[in-house]
Amino acid sequence: MTISQTRKPAMLECVVNVSEGKDELLLKWLADGAGGALLDLHRSSEHNRSVLTLAGEDTAVMHAAREVTSRAVDALDIGTHRGAHPRLGVVDVVPFIPLAWDQGRPGRLSCLRPDLSQAIRARDSFASWAWQSLGVPCFTYGPERSLPEIRRQAFRALHPDAGGIRSHPSAGAICVGARPMLVAYNCWVRGTGLSSAREMAAALRGPDLRALAFALPSGIQISCNLLNPCSFAPSELYDKISTKTSISRTELVGLIPGTVLDRIDPTRWKELDLSDDRTIEQRLNTSGKRSR
Repeated sequence: MTISQTRKPAMLECVVNVSEGKDELLLKWLADGAGGALLDLHRSSEHNRSVLTLAGEDTAVMHAAREVTSRAVDALDIGTHRGAHPRLGVVDVVPFIPLAWDQGRPGRLSCLRPDLSQAIRARDSFASWAWQSLGVPCFTYGPERSLPEIRRQAFRALHPDAGGIRSHPSAGAICVGARPMLVAYNCWVRGTGLSSAREMAAALRGPDLRALAFALPSGIQISCNLLNPCSFAPSELYDKISTKTSISRTELVGLIPGTVLDRIDPTRWKELDLSDDRTIEQRLNTSGKRSR
């Protein structure tokens, strides 16, 4: 046998952020490209953005991410895109996340900080492929730099890690990452304007949390990435914002690790837009990938 035949497959998650959130038929076609690796599709018409959560064996996830990206590059044009969320391209963000089961808690993913080596290999391979096959330049993030740094510096102080110095005419550029699990989470706030919400978002930011504020047709939204959700969960975020203003609505974007959900009082799940069937673990179980 060769080494590749005897290698135990690694588990990866990949959360593809696409700059399209309105065309349901197009989104279905993009999702179909992910095949059995797709665990969830979350779309926002206000941000005109969708998040496709893929997970499973590393090779299957890498293949699915490439197929979704190929379809999006073929179908979308960043020059005509309108939406509230910052973006560099029609496929804006493609992070690879290592997954490992918690040996002490059967059926739950580990909260320990992971070895990113396999995710970095997947990231770099994807970035090289996107440039060579699609002509889309890629910026990479992870241990070396953060995604916000790329957003601030792309095509100015920072050149693509794969590709030329100009963006693709219709597809723009892709931010390709290697990172631990995070939770994307939105809160709509009452009784405050955009300026005050931006001040709140700035005050929330720290090593474990990124936050932006948006004025949407549905109201003022504070949009967050919980970078260390095993120690700072959506419930803690909700309570922290509630000390400043009232919250009218919450939204989980994509899926949440069940390890994180277990830390939250089940009586609060409805208030927080959470449920066990929206955990990564439950979707892996349902799709038959649990034992891989």
